[in-house]
Amino acid sequence: MKYASFLPLSALIALSLINALVYYQVIPPGMQILESLQGALDEGFYMVIFLIILLESIIYVGFYFPGQFFAVLLVVGAKPSAMDVVYLTLAMVAAATLGSVINYFLGKSTKDKDDKESETKLKHLLLAMIHINSLAFFMFSQGANNKSFKVVWLAGLLNLPYYLLLIAGTAVLSEQVMAMAENTVLLFTLIAIWLFIALAYDVRQHKKDSATVR
Repeated sequence: MKYASFLPLSALIALSLINALVYYQVIPPGMQILESLQGALDEGFYMVIFLIILLESIIYVGFYFPGQFFAVLLVVGAKPSAMDVVYLTLAMVAAATLGSVINYFLGKSTKDKDDKESETKLKHLLLAMIHINSLAFFMFSQGANNKSFKVVWLAGLLNLPYYLLLIAGTAVLSEQVMAMAENTVLLFTLIAIWLFIALAYDVRQHKKDSATVR
């Protein structure tokens, strides 16, 4: 991908568009659709959890569906046993990993054919895993930059303790923790910081390329 600022700029536009459509009631809030999904699949609790995490894990789509927040509300409300927590964790990890596979290959479809495959730095993956939306864009970028597919399986392994702690921690600290993580203002702020850093990188690369040509 030629410009590092492309993804954060597109994310900012997508998030703004989705919020505008919801605000002007062109489309219903994502939470309302998730609640309808829960009603339609009341007997398939694990399938509901799987679907809502999958929806949020897909690039751009995740801005509309607060999947992790809704999933945690369901989990806390269900008062799961220790074994239930294990099954729920596996369902969430499977959904997030499938989302990573989709995002990776979506990015792969945009890459230049001559790009050579390269490895991903672990610190970059860990930073991306702060939020499911940032992981979605990270995986898209990995595919677009022809990074090794092993990063998808590594993210899946790291998601095992992540979702286990997410469920257990939220059950103890209350769902307000997750509500803060899904806050729209916070998402706008994080994307704006990402865009600023990417723009600075693009400007620096442009100056370096110009100096090389001369």
